[in-house]
Amino acid sequence: MNHRKVFLAGATGLIGREILQGLLNDPTVSEVLCLGRRPLALQHAKLRCQVVDFAALPTLPPADEVYLALGTTLQVAGSQQAFRAIDFDANLAVARAALAAGARRAGLVSAMGASATSGIFYNRVKGELEDALKALSFEGLAIARPSLLVGDRHSLGQPERPGERWGQAIGRVLSPLIPANFRPIPAHRVAAALLRSVNTVRGLRVMMSGEMNVAAA
Repeated sequence: MNHRKVFLAGATGLIGREILQGLLNDPTVSEVLCLGRRPLALQHAKLRCQVVDFAALPTLPPADEVYLALGTTLQVAGSQQAFRAIDFDANLAVARAALAAGARRAGLVSAMGASATSGIFYNRVKGELEDALKALSFEGLAIARPSLLVGDRHSLGQPERPGERWGQAIGRVLSPLIPANFRPIPAHRVAAALLRSVNTVRGLRVMMSGEMNVAAA
């Protein structure tokens, strides 16, 4: 499919940044509209940026697909309510607005362990978002469930996450002994998996961390 028009929410994040670069480098993509709470410094002929309030999104222009990569942590958000406002409410609002604008396929950055019935708040919110997106009328939905991420958060002005740091250190030593879905995964491999899947996905596809690590290696 040529001349694809794409929405991206979360372009300033670890995976979102990689998704953006992949879209801009893709000759079949004619336009990328990034939705965010602040403008991007990056300039590109294909790139449009729109500063938005995710709680009151405007009507969006026509597009073919949407990538949902908004996310934070409880530590950064400051409360469960603030975390949910970003990881659940904002992503779902963008998905609904994209669907209304004609988007028929969606890609989501979720998390390993995502489940609406999880006893862990973080995983429960991720699972509830997955379920909410499945209930929408997208022709195709690709969900990536990465394990601990490997990437340069410092260059994004983001605080380092202790769990990721320890996971990377342990992974380097014990990687052969760790089940594939639990091994740390570079952010660019998660982005690559979504970029390969979203523009052709039909129905639901859930990509686990081990699959994404191997396919993009």
